[in-house]
Amino acid sequence: MTDTIKGFNTKAIHAGSSPDPATGARATPIYQTASYVFENTDHASDLFAGKAFGNIYTRIMNPTQDVLEKRMAELEGGTASLAVASGHAAQFIALHPLLSPGNEFVASNKLYGGSINQFNHSFKKFDWKVRWANANDIDSYKKSVNDKTRAIFVESIANPGGIITDIEPIARVAEDAGIPLIVDNTMATPVLCKPFNHGANIIIHSLTKFLGGQGNSVGGVIVDGGNFDWSKNDKFPDLSQPHPSYHGYKFHETFGEMGISYAVVCRFLALRDLGPAISPFNAFLILNGIETVPLRMKKHSENALEVAKFLKEHDKVSWVNYAGLEDSEYKSLANKYCPNGAGAVFTFGVKGGFDAGVKLVNEVQLFSHLANIGDTKSLIIHPSSTTHSQLTDDEQIAAGAAKDVVRLSVGIEDSEDIIGDLSQALQKV
Repeated sequence: MTDTIKGFNTKAIHAGSSPDPATGARATPIYQTASYVFENTDHASDLFAGKAFGNIYTRIMNPTQDVLEKRMAELEGGTASLAVASGHAAQFIALHPLLSPGNEFVASNKLYGGSINQFNHSFKKFDWKVRWANANDIDSYKKSVNDKTRAIFVESIANPGGIITDIEPIARVAEDAGIPLIVDNTMATPVLCKPFNHGANIIIHSLTKFLGGQGNSVGGVIVDGGNFDWSKNDKFPDLSQPHPSYHGYKFHETFGEMGISYAVVCRFLALRDLGPAISPFNAFLILNGIETVPLRMKKHSENALEVAKFLKEHDKVSWVNYAGLEDSEYKSLANKYCPNGAGAVFTFGVKGGFDAGVKLVNEVQLFSHLANIGDTKSLIIHPSSTTHSQLTDDEQIAAGAAKDVVRLSVGIEDSEDIIGDLSQALQKV
């Protein structure tokens, strides 16, 4: 049935799943097992050689995880996907097949603070270098690309600022350079933005956020667009050249026609050896969350717009950066890339700077103060003192996390209650 369904809402509920053949269970079971019995020695040999698909060990794949991966590929319009332990793990595994020591990648300077840290510091241990591009200046992407560049990385809606990235011209820069464009679509989800339709080659998510939606599980996913020729140059030997760990196997030659060679390499080279596997239980929880993501994203976006309008008129608020506002500099990009809503997350500035931002966070009652986004509950944080505190002042400003900035992840409660809580807290600032 899932091969014939077309509607997005239907796919969010049914894609990749069917009643359990052994028991008839309608909900996807949690296959809480470490390993699997092979049919015979030939079957085992074929699985380990990559000549057949099937379950070997839950570090590499799991039936619950498989349903999640099929669903995410369907929702994003990709060919295959790989679920992993977290959004950070997804970034690491996504880049691992592309980068060798001494290689570089270009990234937008408007990213989640944890990603900036990962790219600037942790990746240095692998001798992977990031070059930062100005999110709003397409020429800066062009100027950052050189012979060592192997990918461009952006967020569709940037965290924490909520700006909309102009994906199409950046995709053309990547195409001209013969490298893939990776888009982190966490903040938008495929409900609001479809990066493959605008030239992206790889999509990643932190499943912990809106797709899971309940704040109860951690996961990440990499989606292969199946639209990049990994053999058109010699930049990606893990895909185009004989691989020594698979007896000279050429992954793109074998899986290229199916458009899944990149996803296969992420699984059988990167995840196999580096090991950040998603747990079956987390995969199960996230699958349940995805069933309602179309409904939730609509409500998130509606509430966020109402809250942004309220804050824009408040005398203790100096500015509001929400792409859904009519006077936002990103409104035209929001209309193009996110026609169903500008999302739930945005920032605003409190008059009084750092101390006023901290005071506001301490005075809210309905909002939860925590380092997450995408929950059904409304969330608040002061990035300069938390998620972006490891950055220098200049880096904080470049990332959209200056001293006065407060970030909201607007939930799906009644909008009047959300606004009422912010109103009483701002009175105390």
